[in-house]
Amino acid sequence: MLIAHKVALDPNNVQATYLARAAGTARFAYNWALAEWQRQYETWKADNGQPKPSQAALRRQLNAIKRKQFPWMLEVTKNAPQMAIIQLGQAFQNFFAGRARYPQFRKKGVDDRFTLTNDQFSIEDSRIRIPNLGWVRMRESLRFAGKIMSATVSRVADRWFVSITVDTKDHSHLPKAENQGAVGVDLGVAALATLSTGEVSDGPKPHKARLARLQRLSRSLSRKQKGSANRKKAKAKLARLHARIAAIRFDALHQLTTNLTRRFHTIGIEDLNVRGMAKNRHLARSIADVGFFEFRRQLEYKSAMRGGVVVVADRFYASSKTCSDCGHKLAALPLAVREWTCPACGMRHDRDVNAAINLKNLAVSSTVSACGEEGSGSGRKTGVKPAAVKQEASRRFSQK
Repeated sequence: MLIAHKVALDPNNVQATYLARAAGTARFAYNWALAEWQRQYETWKADNGQPKPSQAALRRQLNAIKRKQFPWMLEVTKNAPQMAIIQLGQAFQNFFAGRARYPQFRKKGVDDRFTLTNDQFSIEDSRIRIPNLGWVRMRESLRFAGKIMSATVSRVADRWFVSITVDTKDHSHLPKAENQGAVGVDLGVAALATLSTGEVSDGPKPHKARLARLQRLSRSLSRKQKGSANRKKAKAKLARLHARIAAIRFDALHQLTTNLTRRFHTIGIEDLNVRGMAKNRHLARSIADVGFFEFRRQLEYKSAMRGGVVVVADRFYASSKTCSDCGHKLAALPLAVREWTCPACGMRHDRDVNAAINLKNLAVSSTVSACGEEGSGSGRKTGVKPAAVKQEASRRFSQK
């Protein structure tokens, strides 16, 4: 199983300059290869006798001309431009398979990264050896044991990180779930997560909390003269604030998903149409601030590592409008209505808790059906995948 560990680097000024140049070289090679790919593809469309573009051919073409046309490429590791072109080839494979959009040109300050193959770097305790640079300190040592596959060095604001991919033999390196039963999780904007147990996690809402400062720094940046040193300083300050907001959001999601997967073996959630929800201009900012997709991604791979199951309800499953006590379904339930009484059995429901209970019942019935026993439900078990994570301590829930 492939799993990645993202570690902060602690480079000195000389090392940081080298990392920036290597990232710039990788970005230039990617953009050059994308432009060549488009040009060669148009040529092939006009004359099918011409060869179709490929990442292998583009790598050979760059190697043939870089000593004369781009001699500065030789000052950094050869992996920087070569792996960038390989990644472009993978991007086109994903595009043709319908898994991704058409590849876009990389931008400075946004796509500052380069990748190293496992034969081009080595790790020793809390440091990594990078070609043409030497040893660079890491803030912590590698956590996972196994065959090291690759490393990607990237910059976020003014900080450098390395993501090391390891092929581990045993993917269940985390303890098994405590199996406190099944739980349903209803996601929302006012409260990030409401559990079927009645527990509520409000979430930090970091973007909303720092919106005034973001606006102030953005105005300050817009007033600076382009190309000036003051504009560079203002841009770096704004980037650091954006990075802090993202870090707070990720930390809260990691603690919440770790808590859930540690406690419960079976977890039921909804298949939310996040892209469609974000089109609502009144809710778009709040929806982006909570990170629905990232919550589901973390929940799925952490649950798999602990031997648990995540059951995703159908997108049109009426979890909020269905009475969790008798099963009566309302014709309509406006979003502003937070509590309602079932007309069939008279049960009083909190909207979010009722939805979470229905998701829990669906998850239980789906897992029972999967075992060949009695039960029903329209849920389905989702696939899981590993990703770069750091396991944090559990976050406390506040009782409703």
